Amino acid sequence: MSWGTELWDQFDNLEKHTQWGIDILEKYIKFVKERTEIELSYAKQLRNLSKKYQPKKNSKEEEEYKYTACKAFLSTLNEMNDYAGQHEVISENMTSQITVDLMRYVQELKQERKSNFHDGRKAQQHIETCWKQLESSKRRFERDCKEADRAQQYFEKMDADINVTKADVEKARQQAQIRQQMAEDSKADYSLILQRFNQEQWEHYHTHIPNIFQKIQEMEERRIVRIAESMKTYAELDRQVIPIIGKCLDGIVKAAESIDQKNDSQLVVEAYKSGFEPPGDIEFEDYTQPMKRTVSDNSLSSSKEGKAELKFGGKSRGKLWPFIKKNKGVTPEDFSNFPPEQRRKKLQQKVDDLNKEIQKETDQRDAITKMKDVYLKNPQMGDPASLDHKLTEVTQNIEKLRLEAQKFEAWLAEVEGRLPARSEQARRQSGLYDGQTHQTAVTNCAQDRESPDGSYTEEQSQESEHKVLATDFDDEFDDEEPLPAIGTCKALYTFEGQNEGTISVVEGEMLSVIEEDKGDGWTRIRRNEDEEGYVPTSYVEVYLDKNAKGAKTYI
Repeated sequence: MSWGTELWDQFDNLEKHTQWGIDILEKYIKFVKERTEIELSYAKQLRNLSKKYQPKKNSKEEEEYKYTACKAFLSTLNEMNDYAGQHEVISENMTSQITVDLMRYVQELKQERKSNFHDGRKAQQHIETCWKQLESSKRRFERDCKEADRAQQYFEKMDADINVTKADVEKARQQAQIRQQMAEDSKADYSLILQRFNQEQWEHYHTHIPNIFQKIQEMEERRIVRIAESMKTYAELDRQVIPIIGKCLDGIVKAAESIDQKNDSQLVVEAYKSGFEPPGDIEFEDYTQPMKRTVSDNSLSSSKEGKAELKFGGKSRGKLWPFIKKNKGVTPEDFSNFPPEQRRKKLQQKVDDLNKEIQKETDQRDAITKMKDVYLKNPQMGDPASLDHKLTEVTQNIEKLRLEAQKFEAWLAEVEGRLPARSEQARRQSGLYDGQTHQTAVTNCAQDRESPDGSYTEEQSQESEHKVLATDFDDEFDDEEPLPAIGTCKALYTFEGQNEGTISVVEGEMLSVIEEDKGDGWTRIRRNEDEEGYVPTSYVEVYLDKNAKGAKTYI
């Protein structure tokens, strides 16, 4: 099968067909180009999606990723980022191996097609020129033959006419002979041109046109093969990333399988465990006895006697409950506004961070010391004295960090030493800290406590209620005996007691202890005989009198 023999007379149709083939190839190139743009857009959207749901650094959201379910979700986001990368690879490979390559090939194909059809038109023009020469020779031969016939007939007519002179007859004869010779010459010329045309025509339709059409056929077949190879490459480029995409999906499955609900439940316990024990039984209070009664420390009753228990102006007879309301201000340095267990974790974390800072500064100091030694041995490298200021600064930083660490370690040791021994009143405070609603006068009258930097506050509505209660019950309790001192204490730091129920102390001041720390981080003290209140236990050094009534051994 050859276009040169089968389609020898379809030059124009072949020209249209080959142009259509180039249009198809350009259409395929455009298709692949748009596919690469889609892949890039898809990859970009996947990356943006993954970035959108990534946890923000140094935020509360980042802390949530300690749970296995959140870790699995984070792994999924990372795998989706890699998944997007594979779509970018598809786009890049299709652009370099298909789009760019085919665009270059199309230009070459157009040039080759133009050359082949130019040769075809040139061959057609040549055969048409030969045909015109043949037609011209044929018409000349026909004309000369007719002229010879007319001259012969004229001669015969003159020769038969007796009235014509002999000279006229001879002239007619000679003219007839001339015309006859011209016809013979035209015949010979026509015959020669005809033979030459037949030869040219045979070569045209059996050699020139077949060769040209064969080149066009090969060009078209190469185009078809090229587009077929491009389609295979198109599929292969997709197939190449399938294993990596499969690994991404396997990573997501592995992350999902790593989710441990028990572990997450344990993390919830560690995150929110207060360290308090549940409240114990409430003691029976016998009001039939004519003895002087006071409300039990364990009572959460809503009785009026419970309301009357609290005296205002810094003379509270009942225990004030910490952790009732949290101020939205700055957290105290010693985390005293946290429950014991959470406070221990915060302090431990702070100690660990400080130790890391100390190690970092120590490494820097060692590096500066080594550099100084090098400068001492090789003065041309630098001035050793130039490092003294930096070395002094780093050493001071280390000392400051160590003092800071010792302070937090002391608080941590205090918390760890107190956690196992929890009083009944501390368990009551745990109940209040967890947010249980008690319709009792004790809760209504409870005063907010403030840590050294004012992390607790008191609502205006409670102040109004306190004033009313104080008016109702002041007469009943004005004559109460003040609580006896069970020891003394020394203020280690200055504390500004701004909220009701607390008392301000100055560093180094000696005061009387009338109620020791019951596990909530606060100690009740007295200055002189009129002024008493609560201060953070970590701010004072307590010396208990073992012989005093109600005193316990201080650890």
